[in-house]
Amino acid sequence: MSEHEGMTGRGMWVLAVCRDNADMTNCTSPNQQSERSVQGLLARIRQTAQDAGGWLPFDHFMHLALYAPGLGYYARGDAQLGLGLAPGDGSDFVTAPELSPLFGQTLAVQVAEALRQTGTDRVWEFGAGTGALAEQVLDALAAQGVALRQYAIVDVSGSLRQRQQQRLARFGDCVQWLDALPDAMEGVVLGNEVLDAMPVQLLHRRDGVWHERGVAVSEQPDGGNALVWHDRPTALRPPVEVDGDHDYLTEIHPQAEAFIATLGARLRRGAAFFIDYGFGEREYYHPQRSGGTLMCHQAHRADADPLNALGEKDITAHVNFTGIAVAAQQAGLELLGYTTQGWFLLNCGLGALMQHANLPQRVMAQKLVLEHEMGELFKVIGLCAGPPWPACGFVQGSRLRAL
Repeated sequence: MSEHEGMTGRGMWVLAVCRDNADMTNCTSPNQQSERSVQGLLARIRQTAQDAGGWLPFDHFMHLALYAPGLGYYARGDAQLGLGLAPGDGSDFVTAPELSPLFGQTLAVQVAEALRQTGTDRVWEFGAGTGALAEQVLDALAAQGVALRQYAIVDVSGSLRQRQQQRLARFGDCVQWLDALPDAMEGVVLGNEVLDAMPVQLLHRRDGVWHERGVAVSEQPDGGNALVWHDRPTALRPPVEVDGDHDYLTEIHPQAEAFIATLGARLRRGAAFFIDYGFGEREYYHPQRSGGTLMCHQAHRADADPLNALGEKDITAHVNFTGIAVAAQQAGLELLGYTTQGWFLLNCGLGALMQHANLPQRVMAQKLVLEHEMGELFKVIGLCAGPPWPACGFVQGSRLRAL
């Protein structure tokens, strides 16, 4: 398989939902189930690597570690995947909707405006997590008197789909779960911390030569084998020249960009808002960011070793928002704006909502906008299919020059 074929073929991963294809509930203990899943995933990755000649590009490995049916972190049938506030509740990380319901209520202001401006009546959410954001947006839209025909969820996690269905049951047939996107769609698309979970390719400049970093199977003295890093020379490069001649590890994001291109081809009328941690490419590929942004999350602890605890922790990389903007524009979408999460939420009226909240709610909501919390690192990019308008979330604090 050529590098180009690998990028385009694997870039479609999010368009087909991988359902759990095995019932993991049985008489075994949670620890036994977890160990069985880890060993099963390790065997799957080893076999895939061996079938490919002993080496897997990292994006192949990341896809299996996160999405292998019944085994990957987002596709396991047990309840270990957790989004919450503390390790004690079994969670691995917290997202903004779990942190404060004011996040979704504020985002709904922008969603309502986008529905009016585009003349549409559907919302599409990718990677809906526990369903918290959907619940908050649906309640807020109803309070605003917005008549919504459908809230469609596309999610690669079958176990999370079950949790979403329980949480959103009171909305009845308004909420629908899709196995794949239609060829043509209209409405407002939402993606909160979705792009960072799309598999990336790793590039490593060593002694002035660029390599693609992948995963290989190494035989051990005890007769077993283990997964190890292995670099191969490559013609791939970061989208901008990285100054200096020092060793440099970074990521490129063909799958996320392919997803945006596909969305642009299918979204006939509407808008899209993606919220995630990341940078424009000049900051992303800064010479001092020599270790890249790849990170794992487990029990609210972060590490940089995705080869360990397979299937038991999330694997993410920051988003190159310049690449997202370019892919969108090349697919015919217009850019509505780009700013920090802090500015976006304040522009949409978070301050007014906080005035009516109690003290604990205000404390949690502040984490959404404070620079040393989520307010600066997290960004929001707005796209539209059709004529652009001055979207309320971007009226102040524009970061377009950073793209």
